[in-house]
Amino acid sequence: MFVPNQTFGSVPCCKCGIPMAPNAANTCLKCLCSEIDITQGLQRHATIVHCPECDTYLQPPRTWIKAQSESSELLRFCVGRLKNLDKVKLVKHEFIWTEPHSKRIKVKLELQKEVLNGAVIQQSYVVEFVQQEVMCESCMRVQANPDQWVAAVQLRQHVTHRRTFFYLEQMILKHGAAVAAIKIKQVDKGIDFFFSNRSQGVRFVEFIAKVAPVIRSRHDKQLISHDTKSNNYNYKYSFSVEISPICREDLICLPPKVAVSLGNHGPIVICTKVTNTISLLDPFTLRQCFVDGDQYWSSSFKSLLTSRQLVEYIVLDLEIVRPEVKLNGYTLADAQVARLTDFGKNDTIFNIRTHLGHLLKPGDQALGYDLYAANCNDMELDKYKDLVLPDVILVKKSYEEKRLRRRGKQRSWKLKSLNMEVESHNRGNKGEQEKMNSEYEQFLEDLEENPDMRFNISLYHNDKECQPSEVDGEDLPSIPLDEMLAELDLSEDEDGDSNMMG
Repeated sequence: MFVPNQTFGSVPCCKCGIPMAPNAANTCLKCLCSEIDITQGLQRHATIVHCPECDTYLQPPRTWIKAQSESSELLRFCVGRLKNLDKVKLVKHEFIWTEPHSKRIKVKLELQKEVLNGAVIQQSYVVEFVQQEVMCESCMRVQANPDQWVAAVQLRQHVTHRRTFFYLEQMILKHGAAVAAIKIKQVDKGIDFFFSNRSQGVRFVEFIAKVAPVIRSRHDKQLISHDTKSNNYNYKYSFSVEISPICREDLICLPPKVAVSLGNHGPIVICTKVTNTISLLDPFTLRQCFVDGDQYWSSSFKSLLTSRQLVEYIVLDLEIVRPEVKLNGYTLADAQVARLTDFGKNDTIFNIRTHLGHLLKPGDQALGYDLYAANCNDMELDKYKDLVLPDVILVKKSYEEKRLRRRGKQRSWKLKSLNMEVESHNRGNKGEQEKMNSEYEQFLEDLEENPDMRFNISLYHNDKECQPSEVDGEDLPSIPLDEMLAELDLSEDEDGDSNMMG
């Protein structure tokens, strides 16, 4: 069956006479736009109030909205400030680039409206917003007295390193938990956060409770002033938050009551992960259990040995016990190891069982706890009369020898950091600074080795030229490119030019 192609006729425009597709007005689009302006009565200029200190915009009457320059949040805010837009249909809106210091924001709007018996006109026009710089109430109080704070959150962990705080810093940055802090101060054994009101401090404590096992979280308040006429009271609030001293890779001897409550777990276990729960692994049975903050602090226990006491070993031989059995990502194996410091000097060899059978092979180096030479004075050990400690407990594979050849080379990724003040007595302490740099380097290496650690951390691509991590044909643990974020830099560079992205 033959179907002829459908054709559409054209009619001349009643104004200019050019052929056009017929419409209700019998007028071409050019002639309609010359006679009808659908943007008439719409705002072409508007004023918005911006706080330069906290980079927020005023949503009248008293709400301040956080929005970065040329962001989608700022675009929605600007369009929302315009009146009479409900009379037309908004099709598209976008920023038009302006000089960063002009205090002008230009937005191009694409509008549609039905006119003259159903004819639809689409027209674009530009709205200019004048940015008026006014500090918000919180910033005004801070500028008047930089030390004026209402709520202080004191984070503490009583351990000999700051690895936990390096991890918490990245979690805080990713979720913007401390964006409202007016000051952050690094102190011994912890960090202090200062906020302009109590509700901000409460929200921050609730966030820490979700990502770390928190203990003895308490709060106090101190009366600052009292107006007897209006019956108004001014308080300062202090929140004390102590984090569990148990850290990843710590060796723990569980108290008998705790071991029984966990199903006769352990008692010698390794801490494999710490979030809002503590993950404990039995390296001889591959059984794993989890302890939350309430369980831990109802019958708290301490670490038998910590990661600062790890010793380097070399694997001489390794044999998988049961290749078909792999629990919680680990495989049991029998291994022969020797201390790296003893290798070639004496014949001290240890026959051990390890949970790292899936990872190690003969010739590899590993970090572990030397229980053969350690002097473990722990009350919990004395409660187990028939407990025989192994000579060595391996914790993780070591890449130290290969990393020594890469030291000094730039990584392909980087992290952001909080703007923290340092206690005055620690600023010129060279030994303390070297210790912190060493611990931070260890934290970066842990991120490269452990994908679970970097799951909730934002990693950024390093634009600087960096060297590959390949050493002797074998790659070191590294972070894939798809896990890195491109950093958006809206600050001025050294030449005074502004790198703006539209």
